[in-house]
Amino acid sequence: MNTKQFHRRTWAMVLLLALMITGMGATLYDLQINHGDEYYGKTQRKIAETQTVPAARGNLYDRNGQVLVSNRVIYEVTLDMSQMKEEEDRCGVLLALIEAARTEGVEWTDNLPITRTAPFRFTTGDPYFTVSQDEDGNEVKTLTRLGKLSVKMGWVDDPTKEPEAETAPAAPAREPGLLDKLKAFIKGEKAEAAPKKSREPKPLLEAEALLGKMCESFGVAGEGKVDRKKAEKNGETVPVLNIGDMSRTDARALAGVLYELNLRSQDVYTAAEYVFASDVDIDFISRVKEQDLPGVVIEPTTVRQYHTKYAAHLLGRTGLMDKDEWEYYRTVDADGDGKPDYQMNNVVGKQGAELAFESYLRGRPGTRTVERNTKGKIVSQTWLTEPEPGGNVMLTLDIGLQAYVENLLADAVPKLESEETEGAACVVLDVKGADVLAAASYPTFDLTNYAAELAEKGDDPLHPFLNRAFQGAYPPGSTFKMLTAIAGLEEKVITPTTLIRDEGQYNYYGPNGPKCWIFRQYGSRHGLINVTKAIEVSCNYFMFDVGRQLGIDRLVDYAARFGLGEKTGIELSESAGVMASPAYTESLGGTWYQGNVLSVAIGQESTQVTPLQLANYIATLVNGGTRNAVHLLKEVKSNDFSQVLHSYEPQVLDTIEIKDENLQAVKAGMLALTTNNGSVRQYFQSLPFQAGAKTGSAQVSGQNESNAVFVCFAPYDDPEIAVAIAVEHGGSGSELAGIAADVLRYYFSAQETREEIPMENTLIR
Repeated sequence: MNTKQFHRRTWAMVLLLALMITGMGATLYDLQINHGDEYYGKTQRKIAETQTVPAARGNLYDRNGQVLVSNRVIYEVTLDMSQMKEEEDRCGVLLALIEAARTEGVEWTDNLPITRTAPFRFTTGDPYFTVSQDEDGNEVKTLTRLGKLSVKMGWVDDPTKEPEAETAPAAPAREPGLLDKLKAFIKGEKAEAAPKKSREPKPLLEAEALLGKMCESFGVAGEGKVDRKKAEKNGETVPVLNIGDMSRTDARALAGVLYELNLRSQDVYTAAEYVFASDVDIDFISRVKEQDLPGVVIEPTTVRQYHTKYAAHLLGRTGLMDKDEWEYYRTVDADGDGKPDYQMNNVVGKQGAELAFESYLRGRPGTRTVERNTKGKIVSQTWLTEPEPGGNVMLTLDIGLQAYVENLLADAVPKLESEETEGAACVVLDVKGADVLAAASYPTFDLTNYAAELAEKGDDPLHPFLNRAFQGAYPPGSTFKMLTAIAGLEEKVITPTTLIRDEGQYNYYGPNGPKCWIFRQYGSRHGLINVTKAIEVSCNYFMFDVGRQLGIDRLVDYAARFGLGEKTGIELSESAGVMASPAYTESLGGTWYQGNVLSVAIGQESTQVTPLQLANYIATLVNGGTRNAVHLLKEVKSNDFSQVLHSYEPQVLDTIEIKDENLQAVKAGMLALTTNNGSVRQYFQSLPFQAGAKTGSAQVSGQNESNAVFVCFAPYDDPEIAVAIAVEHGGSGSELAGIAADVLRYYFSAQETREEIPMENTLIR
């Protein structure tokens, strides 16, 4: 062996090792001493996530630029449980948050149906399940959220399932194990198969016992908590609410918050993420920030702000989407990028314009990357795409007119002579374009305080949340007679000069035929009259004869062309109503007789129409026969008002060819009602313009008072607006004439003084 060569190799290895150690030391020195702070900071940003940020919702405006609904920035508190790792830490953080809320008077979200203070009891009658009936009248039990979670967590057995029958075959015997054989050998016995123990069904727990189960499952406990397994093994008694040194009130508060979180983590309730508190003030925020609570997130968000207490049924509301809504919205991809436009916890329009114009109002959400340090604090964020605010929706509504009509109904309807009056509705339409200028429903509710209103009025028998203007269906009564007249004139059954003698009782189909109202009430007759006079005096006999000659098929055809018993096209939810016909009567199991056409001709029988349909019927009549789709949308502008994103284009649903002489004959009858010796002239004679009108009433089965209906239009020579009013059990339609006249007076007087409000980036002429 060459000694010198060996030493050279040894020294080379030592030198190489020394160089490596020196290099490593230099690198470590550079990392820890020279750049230690820099790299430490980087280690704190190792948790990154991509978040979707919702866009601000667009505003709602009336036709004159008056803001109706906008947004208000608030701060809400959410919880990131991934930042609360240990149960002890989690309970401490949540308890500190709860204490901060108590100190600052902040109400937090807690829907656990157990009282918040001892003695604990359930706040609902059946906390685990609800009972309803199916179509066959059988009792059906449905688990509540608490019931679903209790079953899923194993606290109770499912109470909606039938218990196993006592006669069920016993469980197979368990074969003896090695330990069983050893015990038997010691005793000198033979080991036999042991019967399998059957599990006793877990009963439904009382409130405190359930709360105890929840606290154990959620890890809610103080220092003095007893080890249940050890205690039971030693024969010791364990408290039902095993929380040690923690106060019972604190344990209940913690259980309430963790209940909300577990509903979502256990997929019992997936409609939205848990918001601990909303609209918190700066004092609360400061107190929470000072405590540096991990996992407690306080971020700004927007909520809807209402600038009017009127038009509640039209404007609608927003809210977190529910399960059924999510099934629809999860597939929406309006921009075509292959990604769904909505997330499960998004706010969406629930009713009214908020729902109808959701696609314009919602905007496009943005995305950002957020980096957190090991304590869960956000240390940086980068926008990938910024949110695009929703568009501003301009409605056809005139909020001044809407407010006036709502106040008018609230004041006038209770003063009507009928003591059975319940609800009412009034619709004002633009004659030429079928714009909804006002649509009031009485009684109504306050949209600015919806939750409290729902709690207070949810069971009100007058149904204030029902939009009677669009969804209430009423017999049209004598307001239908203009349709019968037009059909008779256009089908040449009569002419404007045709005379028919009112003989009191119409006995064409038999000796006990229907009577004209004047004969029934006063024993008199209208005599020999033409169509104009028949409309003025509302002669049933005249319309009986015209309706008989027309036949039911032609009456139904004209009704459909005028839109009665048909949806109007309005963007909001509406009732289609019903047009009486043989087919409809037979669908109800009834028998249609030829004589039924007489009742149909005067707006009775089974015909049911909405006030919105009535208003559009009158608009169609007086504009010469063009039935436009009714609409609430005027246009949509970009959030900064720099662009018009959408303008409503009129949609013609039907056109009725009406000869001018026929139209004038019918309109003249409506004019006569408001002038000369007309029955409602006293309400209209002071107006600075002429108007046409028609009263109507229809008997309601089982009620002493008829529904009252009234329609009118103005000005007479060049109609601009049509008005329809319906009052449930309001008696005679003539009692509504004063309301209608006041609506016309306000509309035309306000037109002279109204100024359109200029908007940002809009050219002022």
